[in-house]
Amino acid sequence: MVGAPRLSAEEGEGRFAFFALAVAFGFVFISRGVADTWMVFLLPIEQEFGATRQQTAGVYSTYMLASGLSAPLAGWLLRRFGGRVCYFTGVALIALAMLGGARADGIVALYLCVGILASIGIAAIGIVPASAVIGRWFRRRMSVAMGAAYAGLGTGSLLVVPLAQWWIEWQGWRNTYTALGLTVGMLALLTLLLPWRRLQPALPTIRASHGATGDAEQGLSLREALRRPEFFGLVATFGFTGFSMYVVIVQVVPLLVESGYAPLTAATAFGVSGMLSVGGVILSGWLSDRFGLRPIGLLSFGCTFLGILCLLALSYAVSEWLLVAYVAIFGIAQGARGPIIATMSNRLFTGPAAAAIYGVIYAMSNVGAGFGAWLSGYLHDLSGNYQIALIVAAVGILCAALPFLLQPVFRSPTPIRPPSA
Repeated sequence: MVGAPRLSAEEGEGRFAFFALAVAFGFVFISRGVADTWMVFLLPIEQEFGATRQQTAGVYSTYMLASGLSAPLAGWLLRRFGGRVCYFTGVALIALAMLGGARADGIVALYLCVGILASIGIAAIGIVPASAVIGRWFRRRMSVAMGAAYAGLGTGSLLVVPLAQWWIEWQGWRNTYTALGLTVGMLALLTLLLPWRRLQPALPTIRASHGATGDAEQGLSLREALRRPEFFGLVATFGFTGFSMYVVIVQVVPLLVESGYAPLTAATAFGVSGMLSVGGVILSGWLSDRFGLRPIGLLSFGCTFLGILCLLALSYAVSEWLLVAYVAIFGIAQGARGPIIATMSNRLFTGPAAAAIYGVIYAMSNVGAGFGAWLSGYLHDLSGNYQIALIVAAVGILCAALPFLLQPVFRSPTPIRPPSA
């Protein structure tokens, strides 16, 4: 394909490896697109139920926490029952959650449907099982492949969020949830038709990166990984990143509306930021292969920090230039850490437990994100604006960068051998 990234898969499986990557991308697209629609449902639901900003932000906070706690379960489900069961279960749960949300009679029902039920389904089709599949199919250009899969996150935000906003203005938020539920429900049938039997046998047979064999191929168990400082470095980085990003992301649309922008303009700005993240995650994967994971990771943290400062300035004075700068700088770095950290995890922790280990690391990102989403709403209700929350987010992103600066292993991650090796 002209212009496609040049990825290297295991010999004899190249074309099907690209199909596996496309499948992973598609489900990541669905998971993030559905999840991020809450940003445009937030205001109309708040108005109908008379909820506070803290309560509506709490729905997304609950979603992030539940999704994070479900991430290790998703890795286990994929390994134990295979892709057909894992992905079909996830899609079906999302459809049920959307249909249930459409009939919610109060904010509590949305906590249960969107906050919990949808989050479990999204975890089952999201980036953790995608990273497990890609990490086994691609080795020599893993960073690029991870970036391509993570591009599904931004693409989902770009296409689904503005579409949901338009549908809400046309048909109301309840009918929009119904439409989402029916659409995802039809996709569940497609999930059953995918060739999972061919996808799954590849998982246990692909060798570890850099041609490692023997004990390195066996890799660490989850219990052994929990004792490693490298594991906690990745947990800290992902946890603080999730916290800072979702202090910002979950409140961007309300912040812009409060600043005087039309709701559709605010949703479009959110979507364009997500669009830029598509190129950003692919670019970060390509640059990481050329210049290393550590320097590109640090560059992405710097861009996010500057983007938050632009949004902070925008909260004081409306400026089209500040809005453009925020969307460009913050958007290009949004999601860039995902493929970097996923690649680091796959290179450090190989073997059968790789998906479970990354699931725990990813879970900490969602735990941080859940706390950040809740705190942003709380600080808004407390202060009446978003300035304090944005300052907290800027400090958090600096903390996220510290393991990249302080841990030498991040310069050149290689497989960690089991203690008995």
